Amino acid sequence: QVQLQESGPGLLKPSQMLSLTCTVSGGSITTSYYAWNWIRQPPGKGLEWMGAIAYDGSTYYSPSLKSRTSISRDTSKNQFSLQLSSVTPEDTAVYYCARDRNYGLGQHEYDYWGQGTQVTVSS
Repeated sequence: QVQLQESGPGLLKPSQMLSLTCTVSGGSITTSYYAWNWIRQPPGKGLEWMGAIAYDGSTYYSPSLKSRTSISRDTSKNQFSLQLSSVTPEDTAVYYCARDRNYGLGQHEYDYWGQGTQVTVSS
């Protein structure tokens, strides 16, 4: 059973950098052919895909967030991380990490999710 757990600060001030880590257990982030994703949900809105890092280390970003987003991984710890720079109150959301088991095959299919972590940006 694959499990994902997000961790990171819950409160940030505008202009700060958001850093979140997803720790994966029960499966390796280097196993073909999965991609490991960051997805967020602002209050009262739908899910927004932010980006992903694939099993081979390739990264993909939402065009709307690309200039502020970086996703990396630490294979020795079986973790992947999100950095989002210059946050504003509009970045307030529940942030999820999730595994896509259909990487490279067309429609995404997220089969395992973390429980989500609330991030609030406020002065």
